[in-house]
Amino acid sequence: MNAIQTSAKAVWGYRWIIVIMLWLLYIINYFDRISVLTFLPLIRQDLNLTHQEIGFAASIFFFAYAVAQVSAGYLADKFGPKKVMGIAIVVFTVVTFLTGMVKNYTQFVLLRLGLGLGEGHHFSPANRCIADWFPRSEKGRATAFFSTTWAVAPAIIPVIITFLASAMGGDWRTVFYILAVPGVVGMLLLWFFVENKPETMLAKGRMTKDEYDYIKAGLITDEKIEQLGAMVVLRDPSLWMYSLQLFFLLAVYWGSTTWISSFLYEQHGFSLKAMGALAALPYLIAIVSTMCGGWLMDKVFHRTKQVSLISFIVSIPILLYIGQVEKGSTGTLILMLALNGFFVNMIWGTIYGYPQLRYPKEALGSALGFANGIGQLGAFLSPLLAGYLVQKTADGSYYGNVFFMFAACCACGAVVSLLLNEKPLDVSSLAPKSKSGPVAVPAADQK
Repeated sequence: MNAIQTSAKAVWGYRWIIVIMLWLLYIINYFDRISVLTFLPLIRQDLNLTHQEIGFAASIFFFAYAVAQVSAGYLADKFGPKKVMGIAIVVFTVVTFLTGMVKNYTQFVLLRLGLGLGEGHHFSPANRCIADWFPRSEKGRATAFFSTTWAVAPAIIPVIITFLASAMGGDWRTVFYILAVPGVVGMLLLWFFVENKPETMLAKGRMTKDEYDYIKAGLITDEKIEQLGAMVVLRDPSLWMYSLQLFFLLAVYWGSTTWISSFLYEQHGFSLKAMGALAALPYLIAIVSTMCGGWLMDKVFHRTKQVSLISFIVSIPILLYIGQVEKGSTGTLILMLALNGFFVNMIWGTIYGYPQLRYPKEALGSALGFANGIGQLGAFLSPLLAGYLVQKTADGSYYGNVFFMFAACCACGAVVSLLLNEKPLDVSSLAPKSKSGPVAVPAADQK
């Protein structure tokens, strides 16, 4: 087997085509949600909304997204990730097109709900696909590469869409009609390039037997899941700690992503084009830091906890200071945005690599769907609370209290990270106990 592994490692195999396709599909997913957030100042003005109303409309997306996570993970485990991702792409593409037609607050809220339900059925299936295609030794890098989508997308999308809107005289509505095109392209990419498991591509002749053996030898698997059911992982206390870790991280990420355009536009008075460029800066830096975190997990620490602690702890003073930067101090603001982009986003490869290291692939969709569902409640609450923390001033708006809340979330995230159990889960330990002890697993299924 060592010879097979050595040979396969030297070959750039089809598993990397799979993760590249998943990466492209999630970039398309992000085009829709980031475009809405980037245009929030213009949408607020056009629909005559308050900060509190726009905060609720932004947050309701994440409520629907959180609800969708649980069903997405279960459906991916039961029917396969490809079908679930396909339906998700159709739904969020249609909703994105309709966003260009929105006329009032009620319509905007309903479309945000629809977008959340559609996009919420994309993430867990994509991670289940990675679990089926990558051995343990590559999960950190594969997950980190996939995770750069939430660095690359916010980096390029504000620049692209603000350029398009400016070229069309500030018409943000037409941009959403244009964004339906990438959705159609995504459907074709998914249909042609992606399959649920390596067995299918081996049969089609698109991958070598050496690569197939290498993947199968390194998968984290447990056949006892068939007897106990995938949802047995909810008995694992560490899954609940992991869910809280996600809650605080997503509160910081989506809270800041939701309001960064408004912060730059209102507190610092930047133009539409300048706002788009500066809003993209943290995410350009994040492309490097996300891959750095995945490399540290695979090659240096061989664990997730250390990278998580670095990310959370160093981000605290950075976030506290960003909200205090004085108007006109552009150089300082750029530096702090860059540092924020590096340290907040260093964690992505490890935080979504954690469940792939702890849980067998047969239960990964259910575990990640549950955890991400809890985590997305942080993404729901954060933009909503931030809307109430924005203070009106004579010069515009003040966001200092908003960034203080983000810093507090990082502190909580660091504490929860210390409580994670990083060892592979012994599923049999979660079996319901009878009076005489745990329910026995059939001898044929014991290893």
